[in-house]
Amino acid sequence: MKLGLKSDEVRLVDYTPEWNKEFLKVKKELVKNTSIDENRMQHIGSTAIKGMSAKPIIDILVGVDDLGKVDKTLFKGFSRAGFLRLKVERPGEIVLAKFTDDTYEVKTHYIHLVEYQKELWNNLIFFRDYLNSDEAARKQYLDIKSAYLKKSSTGVNDYTDFKEEFVKDIFKKRRG
Repeated sequence: MKLGLKSDEVRLVDYTPEWNKEFLKVKKELVKNTSIDENRMQHIGSTAIKGMSAKPIIDILVGVDDLGKVDKTLFKGFSRAGFLRLKVERPGEIVLAKFTDDTYEVKTHYIHLVEYQKELWNNLIFFRDYLNSDEAARKQYLDIKSAYLKKSSTGVNDYTDFKEEFVKDIFKKRRG
């Protein structure tokens, strides 16, 4: 299993159960280096959806009580586990990444630091679980991702925007 993408690269690889093994390995590192309980760390994103082709990057959802009270101690713990905070601005989320080396060109893992069991946490968990349980939704999502790649292999933000309507439609199902 080879993980990693350059900054604006978009590429899908076939599903492998090695992704979950990697998540469990990194989760142990995070538990060892931070004060966060392991039940507040979840494998999300397409690498957490069985059978789904995905970008070769492991997405980890980490929940804290209050993003406004995240301190330097926690970031030092993430750093000991190999994660650095990115200058990404997303509402209700702090993003960190792990890289292949100190050139910081190829990212292999993301941490999405959000408030535990609040709307974003619940939506991301619901999305993963929904796609894992619904074959038609999995196929539709893969078709959307593949359609983007037919026109481009760069532009992570464009790729995310291209999938956004589908993702939001799944989130709406959570609210009933």
